[in-house]
Amino acid sequence: MDIDFNELINSDERPKTFEEYLDQYAGYVGDVVNAFIPHGTHPDMDKYLYTPMLDYSRNGGKRHRPLICFAACLAVGGDTSKAISSAAAIEHFHTAALIHDDIADEAELRRGEPCLHLREGMGLAIIMGDLGLQLVNGTVAKDPDLDDATKLRVLNELIDMTRRTIEGQALDIGWARDNRYDITPEDYLVMATCKTAHYSGAVPLAIGAIVGGGTEAQIEGLRNYGLDTGLAFQIQDDLLNLIGKTESTKKGFRDDITEGKRTLVVVHALQNLENADRDRLVELLSSHTKELADLDEAVALMNKAGSIDYARNYAENLTSIAKNRLCGILEPSPSRDILISMADWFVNRLS
Repeated sequence: MDIDFNELINSDERPKTFEEYLDQYAGYVGDVVNAFIPHGTHPDMDKYLYTPMLDYSRNGGKRHRPLICFAACLAVGGDTSKAISSAAAIEHFHTAALIHDDIADEAELRRGEPCLHLREGMGLAIIMGDLGLQLVNGTVAKDPDLDDATKLRVLNELIDMTRRTIEGQALDIGWARDNRYDITPEDYLVMATCKTAHYSGAVPLAIGAIVGGGTEAQIEGLRNYGLDTGLAFQIQDDLLNLIGKTESTKKGFRDDITEGKRTLVVVHALQNLENADRDRLVELLSSHTKELADLDEAVALMNKAGSIDYARNYAENLTSIAKNRLCGILEPSPSRDILISMADWFVNRLS
C-alpha cells in the first residue's frame, strides 16, 4: 500500500481537517479499493462486467467510508495495513448500493455522469451491483493479514451492515410506493439510521477499531459516534437535494420530491402544515412532477412549515452531542481530531 497513514501522527504537514484528509488521500484510497476488482477469465467478461465496473468505481467520490475506517484504526493505536481489505469491502458495498439505488429510483445522474443502468443497460448494471456485493465479504475472507477471529468478527459486521441497509431501503421505497403520508419523524429516523448511518458511519468506524485492536469501549463508542454522525450525514444529503448549490450538477436536483421520498424535512412539514397547504404538498409529492415551478412550490411549503430549519438544527445537535462523547472515549491524537472534524463536515458539506 502506497499510503503511509502514520503521517497523521508523525508529519508536521498532516491534514488538520477532515476535508483536507479527504482531499489528500481520496485518490490513493480509490486506487487501493479498485485493486480488488478482478479480471475475467474471458475477454468478454471484462467488456461486459469488470471494465465498466472499474470505470464506475474510478469515479468514486470522496471515499469517506474507507478513510474513516483507517482513521478509527489509527485512533485506537492500530496498524492501518490491517484495515485495507475492510476499508475496500465497505467501499465496494457503497458502489453496489449506489448502482442498485439508482435503478430503484429510476435516477438519471450520478456524480455528474449518466447512471450505470443508462450507460450499460439495466441487466448488466444489476449484475455489476451484484459483483460489488460479492466483493464485500470476499475481499475480507481472502485477506492473509487478518487472523481468523478478527476476520470472522469483521465479516459479521459486514453481514449485519448489509441487512440493516436493505431494511432501510425497503422502508424508503415502500413508503413511496404505497403513498404513505402517515410517516412520523421517528419513523424517518429508524429508516435513515438503517439505510445510511450504519454503513456510512457506524460500521466503518467500528471495524477500524476492531482491526486496530481497540477496546470494546472504544469499538462501541466509535460505533455510536458513527450512528449519530451518519444520521446527520443523511439529513444533510436530504437538505442538499432540496436547497444545495452544486448538487444539481452531480445528481438529480430535487428528485427526492419527484420520487416522493419521506425525508425528515417532508415528514416534519406534513405534520406541521395547515390542511390546504398539507394537501397541496401531498399532491406535489404524489404527482412525480419534474416541473421546476412545482419543485419550487414544494420547497416553499417546507420552508413555510419551518421544516428545513428543523432538519438542519436536528443534524447539528446530533453532531454536537456526538463530538462531546467521542472526546471521552479516545485519547487526544491527530486521528481523533480528524474524526471530530468529520462530524462538522458531515453537516456543512456542499456536495
